Amino acid sequence: MSYCVFWMRRDLRLEDNAGLYYALSSGFAVIPFFVFDRNILAKLDDVEDRRVNFIYNRLAYIKKQLKELGSDLLIASGDPVEEWGALINQFNISSVYWNRDYESYALQRDGHVRNMLAQRGIDVHTFKDHVLFEKEDLTKADGRPYTVFTPFLRKAYEKLGYMPSRPDMPLKIKAFPSDDHLNKLWKERQKPIPSLGSLGFQVQKCPEVIPELSPVRMKAYAENRDIPSIEGTTQIGIHLRFGTLSIRSAARKAAKYSPVLLSELLWRDFYSMILQAFPRVETKPFRLEFEGIEWENDPVKFDAWCKGCTGFPMVDAGMRQLNASGFMHNRLRMLTASFLVKHLLVDWRWGEAYFASKLLDYDLASNIGGWQWAAGCGTDAAPYFRIFSPDAQQQRFDPQFTYVRKWVPEYGTSRYPAPIVHHAFARDRFLRLAKAAFNKDN
Repeated sequence: MSYCVFWMRRDLRLEDNAGLYYALSSGFAVIPFFVFDRNILAKLDDVEDRRVNFIYNRLAYIKKQLKELGSDLLIASGDPVEEWGALINQFNISSVYWNRDYESYALQRDGHVRNMLAQRGIDVHTFKDHVLFEKEDLTKADGRPYTVFTPFLRKAYEKLGYMPSRPDMPLKIKAFPSDDHLNKLWKERQKPIPSLGSLGFQVQKCPEVIPELSPVRMKAYAENRDIPSIEGTTQIGIHLRFGTLSIRSAARKAAKYSPVLLSELLWRDFYSMILQAFPRVETKPFRLEFEGIEWENDPVKFDAWCKGCTGFPMVDAGMRQLNASGFMHNRLRMLTASFLVKHLLVDWRWGEAYFASKLLDYDLASNIGGWQWAAGCGTDAAPYFRIFSPDAQQQRFDPQFTYVRKWVPEYGTSRYPAPIVHHAFARDRFLRLAKAAFNKDN
């Protein structure tokens, strides 16, 4: 019997899944397949990494869903190329389907798998699912990619058929009702999911249920999203990151109830398109002149920032929230990033890597885009001379110190450290160094 295989990666759901939908339309019984990629897991230093727990729990849930349908999810662990070799030796596979990923490692991995499958005469079909737009979908009149968000947003609205004044109009987004065709999955049972221990990780508590995008919450999003002491954000980042929630579904709801939320979702697309068009941003600033800044990179100050012991309460609260929960409010992501780069004169890549190790919703394109925006070296970035004042941010977004006292209980006592740097001094120093770097070749 011939099968086709759907390779599940950053799309951990059975509903509105583009690649799965097309696999189910192939005419062959579909084997859903997932690989715990040892090349990725080996880079995770923390055996308590909650992201692995999140993926594990979601896979267990999908296996349960499929078993109720008389089917199952096939799960392997190891090097993806090796695991695909073992799979095609076990089954007669006619074609393979997956949804595209745009990070450098994923592109390299997928290329190796595609080549190996091609050598065996197996067709590969890939699809857009993680984003609304890929780099070819939205370009300027000259065919080049947008590097400024506002015109990108206008073009995205045009493509989507979206008008903030007419939220009742449906977006021009294709649906992929994959869950309507699950009877076309293969009808075999597989081994239980490998234990977390066998993967080298410990069981940890992590988010499981997708937060409800209620009309009331979305309508209040614009007003509440910058206040860190309340639950004014959607908390769907991790679900978009691992595809437990379809970006198309999220966009439809946002368009109906919150133009601001829709624009934030499109920032995610924007940064993905920047990564696709300019892959160098994984390791280098978009504005290359920023490489000329003379970083101090003091490991003691960096450690104080990591631990939330800088003496700036808003910054420290944000870092402690990250360390304790794997989440950081978006307002604090901007502030802590700006503070590390512009106050402590630490290379933005140090901070980006630290966020990568801690954030449950870590997305490489969005994280790099956010860090380069805060540092002043990215596309459509905050200009290098815009430097957040931690005190002003405190007064504006947490004037009663509600958020600060939750995460920094010793604030206001002798146990709380003095500021690690003076704001005025740090501001003047960064402006001088950044101006010299940016004007070097002028």
